[in-house]
Amino acid sequence: MYAYLKGTLEEITEDNIVVEAGNIGYNVKVSTTTANMLPPLGSEIKIYTYTLVREDALLLYGFLTRDDLEIFKKLITVNGIGPKGGLAILSVMSADALRFAIMAGDAKSIARAPGIGSKTAERVILDLRDKVSVEDTFRGAGDFVAADMRTENSGLDNAAKREAIEALVALGYSASDATAAVRKVEVTEETTAESLLKAALKFMF
Repeated sequence: MYAYLKGTLEEITEDNIVVEAGNIGYNVKVSTTTANMLPPLGSEIKIYTYTLVREDALLLYGFLTRDDLEIFKKLITVNGIGPKGGLAILSVMSADALRFAIMAGDAKSIARAPGIGSKTAERVILDLRDKVSVEDTFRGAGDFVAADMRTENSGLDNAAKREAIEALVALGYSASDATAAVRKVEVTEETTAESLLKAALKFMF
């Protein structure tokens, strides 16, 4: 119904914000992560939205990037994961970390979300494994995050990043921690999977 809202940020709570656009205040449900990343009250923001229409309510769910919105839409297709569960998962891990957790079969990281048990986390992995990819992760997360992944490093070989993350997972680290470590490494065109792995390991301690 609404692709996004662009207006003034009027209120912020742990799971809800109010955006004034066209003299109307819109209640938008958000993840804890999104709430923590918002600019100060009174700032102009653009927030991508998912509209849920029920018999008794019309609810908006908001995200700072299209990437977060798309992974949320995938999450709520999983049996047992409604919008509340989708926001809970995105409150404890980024869209990128979630993709790697799914690809690595890391149910433990997903189950850290409130209300998400191990069986539900495993169902997320089973249902979405064929719907996510490394290419989606390194394509660039959207308007808000990781400019380095979209500009100066856009020509880097994604295979090196993938190999480094897979190696860290093989060493026993969670997919989400491995992803975070690799993303912290300053890379150049000469960076190899081996050098990336060695550098990323320094962030694991």
